[in-house]
Amino acid sequence: MNTTDLEHVLTVLGADAWSADEQSRARVASGIALTVYNGHTRDQGSPYLEHPLAVITLLRTDIRASHPETLLLALLHDALEVAPESEALLVHHLGGPFTDRLRAMTADHRLEQRPKSDGDETRWRAKQAALPPEDLLVRLADRLHNLRDLAASPNVDRRWRFLQSLENFHLPLADAACGLSPQLAAMHALLHAEYVRHQQEVRP
Repeated sequence: MNTTDLEHVLTVLGADAWSADEQSRARVASGIALTVYNGHTRDQGSPYLEHPLAVITLLRTDIRASHPETLLLALLHDALEVAPESEALLVHHLGGPFTDRLRAMTADHRLEQRPKSDGDETRWRAKQAALPPEDLLVRLADRLHNLRDLAASPNVDRRWRFLQSLENFHLPLADAACGLSPQLAAMHALLHAEYVRHQQEVRP
């Protein structure tokens, strides 16, 4: 493992301000992230790890989220989507409860390594709506970064699907949750601003 890469992940997490036990856990989680995301790229062609690191940065700078477990969840939020076979590794090193949170944030067809089928989208939306506040915050931060990154995506259909989902699901979900915490209220405001920006871009 490249120590510089590990130290970069820890720096993005802000782990130097954490307790000794939290820093130890952060090093383990960062090592797993480097392993799981290694070799995977986003549809824009960028290394996959850049995405969870951007989600962490968004949470820390835009939302002022600082809870270590929330940030570690953000770091590994796509681990089971990218590599469902990593579940045993996650359980062994980070524990069953943490891994269960990741499972709850991952679509069933990804966990089961099969094509998306009828009913999967409905079940996926139900899973997201059932997330506890901190986990929902991470999922919405993931969505916000994806929206901000749409311009770099060559997939026009993906852009259309993300914007439709923002309008008919994620914005109402964020609206319903905005009273649960100041962070979720801030996230709702950012998602709404992103919606307005995209609406202005498509106007003739």
